Amino acid sequence: MQEQKTNVMRILEQKGIRYLSHSYPHGNEAVDGMQVAAMTGLEPRAVWKTLVCSGASRRIYVFVIPVCCELNLKKAAKAAGEKSIAMVPVKELLALTGYVRGGCSPIGMKKQYQTFFHDSLEKLKTVAVSAGKIGWQLELAPQSLMQLTRGVTADLVSEE
Repeated sequence: MQEQKTNVMRILEQKGIRYLSHSYPHGNEAVDGMQVAAMTGLEPRAVWKTLVCSGASRRIYVFVIPVCCELNLKKAAKAAGEKSIAMVPVKELLALTGYVRGGCSPIGMKKQYQTFFHDSLEKLKTVAVSAGKIGWQLELAPQSLMQLTRGVTADLVSEE
């Protein structure tokens, strides 16, 4: 598949951040994260999904976790300092972030939302996240991703 520049790629290039792009076959629908890992040949613990949530205060938060894990909403609420956290309905995702389900990247959203990464990020050499379009993943240094999103780490997933 010929590489198509996404806004995420342009942002990384503008900031001088090195990345590798990976493509995978897809239709118009989101592909399960474990399938993405298999199709790109990447380790599932190094492929991360971006989840957009709303707190009890109605603030929007972004949680980025490995595709092989499930977001623990209680842990996410604690990290965000909220009473509770809920996933944003898919129909609201595009308007809030500029991305569709399956192509949501923590980089380049319409607004800079408070972003949390599962604390296992610190153990990785590289991490892969969506390039902002279904069918494309970007692999980059975790430190670059954290700096770019102004993210912090926290324990966010259910026991593995």
